[in-house]
Amino acid sequence: MIEDELALFDKSINEFWNKFKSSVSDTSCQMVGLRDTYKDSIKACAEKLSVKLKEEERMVEMFLEYQNQICRQNNVIQEKKDNLLRLIARIKDKKQELEVLTSNIQDLKEEYAKKKETISAANKANEERLKRLQKSADLYKDRLGLEIRKIYGDKLQFIFTNIDPKHPENPFMFSLHLNEAREYEVSDSSPHLECLTEFQENVRKTNNFSAFLANVRKAFTAMVYN
Repeated sequence: MIEDELALFDKSINEFWNKFKSSVSDTSCQMVGLRDTYKDSIKACAEKLSVKLKEEERMVEMFLEYQNQICRQNNVIQEKKDNLLRLIARIKDKKQELEVLTSNIQDLKEEYAKKKETISAANKANEERLKRLQKSADLYKDRLGLEIRKIYGDKLQFIFTNIDPKHPENPFMFSLHLNEAREYEVSDSSPHLECLTEFQENVRKTNNFSAFLANVRKAFTAMVYN
């Protein structure tokens, strides 16, 4: 009886052990499968994460490149803006210069018109003066035998004739010009007159040129008769 019970117990233990071994074996297989599945999942996840990281890196690179392009474009725009501002400033300066130039031209036109009027009036006065001088020259030539010529160095040469009764055609002459002080200066008398310097001083003081000419003619005439 006891032996039967021991045999039954031993059988029960063996069955339990076999079942336990079978259960442990199945569990081990399941663990290995789970481990392999986990490894595959981790690998797949790592690959996906790597792809995602690469995509994000490309996105970051694209974003940085886009930022650089925007920065370059902003620099170009700023440079063009600066150039435009400088151009506008130059145009304003040119406009001001043009206004000043136009004003100066207008002033010059007005000044030219005034000078033209002054010159016209002076020309008319000179024409009248020339007419009077011509009449005086004709009178001097007819009555005094005096001829006036313009020679070198802005000098005037005064030539008297009809002084020597024996040789009325013989010339008696002197030269005259205005010096830097705008005073009469007499020179080159032929024949030489000692009193010419005195006559020069008198005409400077009195500005009576007709009396000066009359005195010179009288001096030449006195020289002939003496």
